[in-house]
Amino acid sequence: MALPQRPFNRPPGSGGGGFNRGRFIPKKEAEHRINNYIRVPQVRLVGDNVEVGVYSTQEALRMAQDQQLDLVEISPNADPPVCKIIDYNKFLYDKKKKEKEMKAKAKVSEVKEIRFTPNTDDHDFDFKSRHAEGFLKDGNKVKAYVQFKGRAIQFKERGELLLLKFAERLQEIGQAESLPKLEGKRMSIMLAPKGKKKKEKEGE
Repeated sequence: MALPQRPFNRPPGSGGGGFNRGRFIPKKEAEHRINNYIRVPQVRLVGDNVEVGVYSTQEALRMAQDQQLDLVEISPNADPPVCKIIDYNKFLYDKKKKEKEMKAKAKVSEVKEIRFTPNTDDHDFDFKSRHAEGFLKDGNKVKAYVQFKGRAIQFKERGELLLLKFAERLQEIGQAESLPKLEGKRMSIMLAPKGKKKKEKEGE
């Protein structure tokens, strides 16, 4: 005697795709209505794995079951509601991953300061330039400045050359926002991460 088939009444969520697999996710945790929680008479199916059109909800559920996927309502306010046949857990994972990436891109960059003196030697210059390179790669701006003390202000040309050399050293990853400028006894230059601008341009 054949055993009766299990009724098609899968709760929201799937732990790896498919109607009959995965852990139970209570309805209240679901971000969308899916499967038997979709209680309208008909839906509009869209997506690559179906013939786009209006179907009865029961027929759409059977199609999703045949593919061992979920029927997910993505536009509940449309008439009829728009649904897709997808792996709901994978859908949520990709959605959260994208939100996380967008949040990371929206991170406010900090301004890191690098201090020089008119008499900074080559070793110290290289050491600080490497630090600045790391800051720029992390998406932060770098403000480099030369501090003049006492009569050292008479060597301001030396400070300007040092800052221009610094900008040239980092030109592959950093873009100078302006030429060195003197404010009181401090001459500074601001570098912005060039790589970040390139990525944003590529994403357009």
